[in-house]
Amino acid sequence: MNEGIPIPSGEPGAVQVLEVDGATHVVLSGEIDSDLGRDLQQAAADAAVAGLPVVVDTRRVTFMDSAGLAFIARLCGRGQDRVTLLVSSQTVMFLLEVTGMKDAVDIVDVRTEGDAATVQR
Repeated sequence: MNEGIPIPSGEPGAVQVLEVDGATHVVLSGEIDSDLGRDLQQAAADAAVAGLPVVVDTRRVTFMDSAGLAFIARLCGRGQDRVTLLVSSQTVMFLLEVTGMKDAVDIVDVRTEGDAATVQR
């Protein structure tokens, strides 16, 4: 019935903002949806205040809807350095491709373990 449509796993979503090696790292995990609206807005505000390059780690994302994509777009609209996404999920990669967001960010594809990560621009 739901062929090709990702189904949420039920894992609660979380947003964590860290400063690592001169960059703001936003770590997303679980279900990234409208329930995290305030957390995503705060993370975008924190990244803007820091004024550092932004890395969004989506490796632990189990589901993402338009709220997650809007968050990434908001980060891209800051006008500073390009946003880098760490991606290991086919679901996240599919969303970036189908919405055209893939061209707006630098993607570090970490889907293949053991192989060197590749950056897509």
